[in-house]
Parts: sequence; structure tokens; C-alpha cells
Amino acid sequence: MASSIDCPPRPRHRAPYRAGRRAGASARVRGRVAPAAVALVVLATLSGCGAGTGTAARDVPAGGAPGTVHTAPGAADTAQGRPGAGTETRPPARIPGLGPRTRAWIPANARQVVVVTGRDKDANRSRVVLYQHTGSGWEGGPEWPAHNALKGWTDDHRAGDLRSPIGVFTLTDAGGLLPDPGTELPYDRSEGFTAGGTGFEGEPLEGSFDYVIAIDYNREPGTSPLDRTRPLGADRGGGIWLHVDHQGPTQGCVSLSERHMEELLRTLDPDRHPVIVMGDADSLGE
Repeated sequence: MASSIDCPPRPRHRAPYRAGRRAGASARVRGRVAPAAVALVVLATLSGCGAGTGTAARDVPAGGAPGTVHTAPGAADTAQGRPGAGTETRPPARIPGLGPRTRAWIPANARQVVVVTGRDKDANRSRVVLYQHTGSGWEGGPEWPAHNALKGWTDDHRAGDLRSPIGVFTLTDAGGLLPDPGTELPYDRSEGFTAGGTGFEGEPLEGSFDYVIAIDYNREPGTSPLDRTRPLGADRGGGIWLHVDHQGPTQGCVSLSERHMEELLRTLDPDRHPVIVMGDADSLGE
């Protein structure tokens, strides 16, 4: 939803969930989630901007608790070409802005990485860049503006803290109120993604869930984003999604313009094991 909130289950019509490909590894984090702090009516069973829950502590080794990313060292460092006479410019061997600890969380098989960088720990505005591995390095796409949670970021996310979780999470499932725009991810079109009411700044929330991508934070990969399973318990929050921006801060999710959500959905490929790396710039630089 436009923010993270827990709503009671309500009857809904749902189109058959298309199990596009297997849902990849679960996601790993450092973080929390938020309760309803806005007049929001969501005809879905959600808890973050959608449905999810907290993940294991950030220093838990790969293969830890369910709902966390099984992390592995990122791409090895190699020489980067520089522009010059007779020299071909190569993509960087490392994703810019990510420190050694953050890179170590990225699974070794990930070839698509969505990087969400917050301005600072307490800011609710961020920027998003999709990086794709070319075989010789990481090539970044355009930078997109985004919103995150009202109070910024946390590496110890809890339900109701109005902060987005910091960490690295797999991206395995999508859905929305609108028809599948052509994604390779399993896509659940359902009226359960209907949103209404207003956000923190009085902005309308209608259309916020036209397109969503579930962030595998304390959820079961391979299920609809509407699924409310919380492997680590409800107190760890959940329902953390990428979704359509409503021009205001969220309760835990990351929101992009509808055009950029469509582009992201069409680009992400389960065979390339996409993940999202999200947090404030200082935390991601660790």
C-alpha cells in the first residue's frame, strides 16, 4: 500500500496467481516496519506497504532465518577501464556506493540489483538505480526519484516504527490492481490491491497498488504479495513493497512513479536472481 499498515483480511476476488518461475532465495535484512498512521482504506491483507514481516538480525550468516536473503560475497573486484585514446570504458566491477559489508550480503548469483539510497537515516526521499551485470561489470540505469518511510530507515525494523528496513532482499513476486504489464515475475492481479484514503501529507492513495513488487522482508517467497505469512512474527512488521508513488512518504515501502514501476516490472528477470539493496547512504556504504 502507499504505506505499511496492518489491515484485517477482507473477501476479495483474485485472478489465478501465475507462478511464473520459481521464487528464488529468501531475503536478508537489517530492519523494521510500521502501523497505520494515516486514514487509509485498503481492500487487502497488508502490513507494510503490502504484506510482510521483520527479518533476522543483519549479522546473521547466510542461510539464516526464513524471510532473509541468503547472502554471499558480491562481484569480485576487477580493473575498471577509463576513457582515453584506444581504451574502451568498462562497467564498474563494483556497484557504486556500496561498502564491503553491504556487498557481502548480495547473493553471488544476483545479476540484477535495485539500489535504493536514502538521503540520510531520517529522510523519506530516496533515489533508485537498477544495476545489471554485463559479464564484465555492473551497468547502472537511470536514476529515479522515490519515497520511503515517513521517519526514514532502520536496521532493526519493527511493526509501526514508520521506518523502512535496511538490507538486501530478494525480489520474487509481483501483483497489482492493473493487468500484468509484461513481467517475468509471477504476477497476481487482484482487487485486493485496491487502496483508498489519504497519506501523511493529505495526498490521495488511490492507485498506489496498481503495480507492486513484494520485497522479501519477513515473507514467504513464491506467494502473492497479499500473502500475510510472517516467518519471524508479526512484531517484525511486513508488507514491504515497491509500489506506485502517491507523492508522499510511506509507512515502510519504497514508491516509484507508475512509469518506472512498469519499466522495472518488465525488466526484472527471475533467471537473473534480482535483489533490492535499500537503506540510507551511510548505512549502505558500510
